[in-house]
Amino acid sequence: MKEGAVKTGIMVCGHGSRDPDAITEFEKVAGSLKAKLPDLAIETGYLEFARPILRDGFEKLAARGVGRILALPGMLFAASHVKNDLPWEVNSFAAQHPGIEVRFGRELSIEPKLLKAAAERIEEAEARARQAVPRAETLLVVVGRGTNDPDANSNIAKLARMLWEGMGFGWAETAFSGVAHPLVEPGLRQAAKMGFRRIVVFPYFLFTGVLVKRIYAAAERVAADHPEIEFLAAPYLCDHPLVLDCFAERVAE
Repeated sequence: MKEGAVKTGIMVCGHGSRDPDAITEFEKVAGSLKAKLPDLAIETGYLEFARPILRDGFEKLAARGVGRILALPGMLFAASHVKNDLPWEVNSFAAQHPGIEVRFGRELSIEPKLLKAAAERIEEAEARARQAVPRAETLLVVVGRGTNDPDANSNIAKLARMLWEGMGFGWAETAFSGVAHPLVEPGLRQAAKMGFRRIVVFPYFLFTGVLVKRIYAAAERVAADHPEIEFLAAPYLCDHPLVLDCFAERVAE
């Protein structure tokens, strides 16, 4: 950092989870971001279900003497948490610390790099397949979290379309882990009727957790009832290098 420059801190804002594996993965990604941006002070915090809470993370950065904080949503889409909860936390901290400049970054959303990361996760699943099946005879099912926000839900449909067209699958469907429809298991059971030899289930999630584990469990149940179809469970994004690149780009923005 140049002499006289404002010391900058990064607050990586997570949703939080009751699943300790999800928190471990979130902290792992934050640790990788620290290695990628060694000149910046980086802390983490969560909206709910985990500690440190967001306020504690912000206060840690303030205690480290930063003059500027860049708050990054560690979330894929701008649903209610990014549109309402995180701005409230950011604005509340900023109002109580007028000497610190606080900026709120953009969610990750659908970026070319994330699209490439998603494609590579799907390819990882295909590489583990027990037989050769052309993509033209493969159905891709992209699973999102599911929210009350139609913009976030429509982004899953957009992602599925882009992966379908870009990778040459026979067809693509969407499903959701909660709130929105179709839910995962009914969606997969309907997909099994479409006549494809293989179904690839891809959760468009950053980290594991209760919902991701339910997605994989639902896929296993449907697969057991349809031995004539090869079901492949693709990994979620997690610490893919292109995910880290996207976080770094949000800092630069």
